[in-house]
Amino acid sequence: MKRTKRTNAALGLVLTLTTLVGTLAFGYVDKVPQAQAAPTWYDLQQKVQNNEALKGKLAGVDADLANQILSLDDLNSNQIPTAQKDAQEAQQNAEQANSLAQATNDRLEAAKRDKADLEEKIKQTGIDYDDAKDGVAQMARKGFHGSDASQVMDIVTKSSSTQDFVDKMQSDAAVTRSEANTANDAANTLNSSMNRKQRLEAIEKQITSLKTKADQQAADAQQAAAQAQAKQDSLQALRDQGAQARASLESQKSSLTTQAAREAADIVATESMIQSLNQPGGGGTVDPSSGGSQQTGGGGAPPSGPVTPPSGGGGGGNGGGASGMNYGVPGNCPEGSGFCYGHPTGNSVGGAAYPARQCTLWAYIRRSQLSLPVGSYMGNGADWANTGRSLGYLVNNTPHVGAAMVFARGQRVGYWNADWTYGHVAVVERVNSDGSVLISEGGTGFASFPAYETVYGAGNYQYVHY
Repeated sequence: MKRTKRTNAALGLVLTLTTLVGTLAFGYVDKVPQAQAAPTWYDLQQKVQNNEALKGKLAGVDADLANQILSLDDLNSNQIPTAQKDAQEAQQNAEQANSLAQATNDRLEAAKRDKADLEEKIKQTGIDYDDAKDGVAQMARKGFHGSDASQVMDIVTKSSSTQDFVDKMQSDAAVTRSEANTANDAANTLNSSMNRKQRLEAIEKQITSLKTKADQQAADAQQAAAQAQAKQDSLQALRDQGAQARASLESQKSSLTTQAAREAADIVATESMIQSLNQPGGGGTVDPSSGGSQQTGGGGAPPSGPVTPPSGGGGGGNGGGASGMNYGVPGNCPEGSGFCYGHPTGNSVGGAAYPARQCTLWAYIRRSQLSLPVGSYMGNGADWANTGRSLGYLVNNTPHVGAAMVFARGQRVGYWNADWTYGHVAVVERVNSDGSVLISEGGTGFASFPAYETVYGAGNYQYVHY
């Protein structure tokens, strides 16, 4: 048994030293490229079709007002989403550059400490002292003692003596006794047993190289931060422009004489309102650091205060002539209500049970904004209808503004399919006269939180009302 333990100790020592050398042989990876998703042909075709449909609804409308509506639609559908994507990418690049600069600076500081430690040792025992050989010899004495030492060393290194073993380990592995630090790294990079003078020169050389690299990376990080801020400022300017255009449109909608034109203006204004929820303080910002994983859809507390849809968009009526439920939006349930409309809502922990940016978190947030009942554990998107029924909610196939629109697993959502495992849930923002519905929705696949789109064939889906 003792012989086995000593043999294992010897093998363990060799493996440890081999692993150390192998580890130090690898360098640092400075950047990891990330793939960027490009718009599909179908996405582009969908935008063209939507734009043509909008123009058709504006036939006969005053040219200036029609252009205002089309310009706001372009802001909603193209300019703001593109600017938001650019701002997010710029922010990610800035964070990566800052992290890289910090890592290099940490390595620089470690090298400076190694130099100071080595200079102190030189003061104590001289510049010619062989730390590496002394360290390996000490480990050899601990791991290879007793009657079986020669046998073990012969198996491992074909060495017949402790001294022979030390010499081979120094030659083959370039082992030093210094801790896993820059000095040790520098010694192994040269792949030789270095005396203190050589190691000191190697550390000083590495310090010079790291200093140059750290300075350049700090400048890159500063430039990336400035670019990110510029992109964010540009995005905010577009959002402000959209808010002004929306207000101007609202003041002129009464001059629209056809139902199609009024509906077109309402749809564009509602889309602009949803876009406004993406910005800080607009109702769409939540804390992504909290939240559970048992439901696909988010963490964090919902924003306070209801957001009322634009006038004429079905804020309590039938939404362009389509039949709806007999309740107003906003509703009568204070945020976080545990009991409302004659039944338990299922709201026990607010929105903290839903993962960040997911569809279920947005459905919780938006329903809360509209003072409509919503639970904390409604399940995955596809589960909301059944969970709602079990709690006493009215659930049917009739859309209404504010209703949670439930998509079964794999069911079509606009021009894509709901997840085959989790399904999807969104909130109806407007019911259009052609039977389509404008929805707001969350999900990590969207560039913004929330996003929006128009879905046709509204009667094919289930709706959780109140």
